Amino acid sequence: MTNSTASSKQLTEYSAEDLAKLKQQLIAEKTKRLAERKLWTYRPYKKQAEFHEKGSTFRERLFMAGNQLGKTWSGAFEMAMHLTGEYPDWWQGRRWDRPVAAIAGSESTELTRDAIQRLLIGPPASEAEWGTGSIPKGNIVGTNRRAGVANALDSITVKHKSGGNSTILLKSYDQGRTKWQANTVDIVWFDEEPPADIYSEGLTRTNATKGMVYMTFTPLLGMSEVVRRFLHEASPDRSVTVMTINDADHYTEEERERIIRSYPEHEREARASGIPILGSGRIFPLADAAVVIAPIQIPHYWPRIAGIDFGWDHPTAACELAWNRDTDTVYLIREHRVAQATPQMHAASLRPWGTYLPWAWPHDGLQHDKGSGEQLAKQYKTAGLKMLPNRATYPDGNASVEGSILDMLQRMQSGRFKVFSTCTMWLEEFRLYHRKDGRVVKEHDDLISASRYATMMLRYARVPASDRGGNATKTLIAEGVGEVSDW
Repeated sequence: MTNSTASSKQLTEYSAEDLAKLKQQLIAEKTKRLAERKLWTYRPYKKQAEFHEKGSTFRERLFMAGNQLGKTWSGAFEMAMHLTGEYPDWWQGRRWDRPVAAIAGSESTELTRDAIQRLLIGPPASEAEWGTGSIPKGNIVGTNRRAGVANALDSITVKHKSGGNSTILLKSYDQGRTKWQANTVDIVWFDEEPPADIYSEGLTRTNATKGMVYMTFTPLLGMSEVVRRFLHEASPDRSVTVMTINDADHYTEEERERIIRSYPEHEREARASGIPILGSGRIFPLADAAVVIAPIQIPHYWPRIAGIDFGWDHPTAACELAWNRDTDTVYLIREHRVAQATPQMHAASLRPWGTYLPWAWPHDGLQHDKGSGEQLAKQYKTAGLKMLPNRATYPDGNASVEGSILDMLQRMQSGRFKVFSTCTMWLEEFRLYHRKDGRVVKEHDDLISASRYATMMLRYARVPASDRGGNATKTLIAEGVGEVSDW
């Protein structure tokens, strides 16, 4: 019985057995069509969406994530969008309105086949199922096989929405740098961490096209040259997105705990949280669970203070602390981190936290702005923030970085420093804050620094007393922070 036959007859003419068979046929056809059009059903988690969106701004992107959290999956679906020109309504990343040339690779031909190739077109060993990956079956124009490795492809040709064809070449790091030299392409995707020379060569392939490069890997090699490039060498062309097991909604809390326990202890942070193995170099060698809590209602009588770290190319960062004096426990309840914005712009975002809030700031707040000639701290005061009269120090005048780090670490170890789970940017810095050759690495520590200044100046924290923040009260209640008012 064919579908055409079925459509020409009234359903009442079928027996119950025929109707059951027809239902099975329809279900099988629907399942097949969905399997061959997975691109239309891809819905990223928050961290995956953040990674995609950064493609509209940054030429080089690193997506560091734990194992089995969806990093390669997201890399494959982004590649499928660029190859086909088919972008969903929610897409905020970069777009191509023409066919593209791309390269994707992993450590070996076998790994490229079993990960990248499989997720792009389907199971390598079953050609009948090609078209069940991220590239819709109707867009696959042709494939070229790789000699010497069973079921491995050398390239895939893909129909682009504009009418032409895109091409993706599949390579591997073990082929050596020279195999990455010949092509000029728009996009390079490294799945698993590449050697530094391979990464450099892949990046070079995109120079002429003003293209982009992205990487998806779990940082098991620690603070390698490639990872250092992204974490230590500031550049407006680079971005890092870190995804932990807590960001993957397909796991239950019990499954997360079981998975984390299954990893060797020295690999847990890398495999579960996408944190490079830093060994003894990590400054706060604690698991997230030691500091992270779900947002709570902050009692109105707890004093609060905010800290700010000034920046321009590296972000200006701010955070708010609430202090339970009875237990001497600090709660980091809110964060702000934005680059290349003026004091007036930052103040506009921070004033709703409460005009009563005292603000702790570092020594560089005494520096004079080259344009206005005013001190930075004074500019923020003029913009409406209640800046403390002096830079952040302890009561004895000490402003030591090491001393303030030790103070925070001791608080964390004794359970007296807690961070709301909503402060995700602070937590990213917390996981990567480390030393090199015994010295604190002053990169990606903007929110950490802001919280250090506020902790140093806890003695100036103030209790809210009356609401002068307008809509600020409603905002805080919605965030689970509590009411805000002036003092």
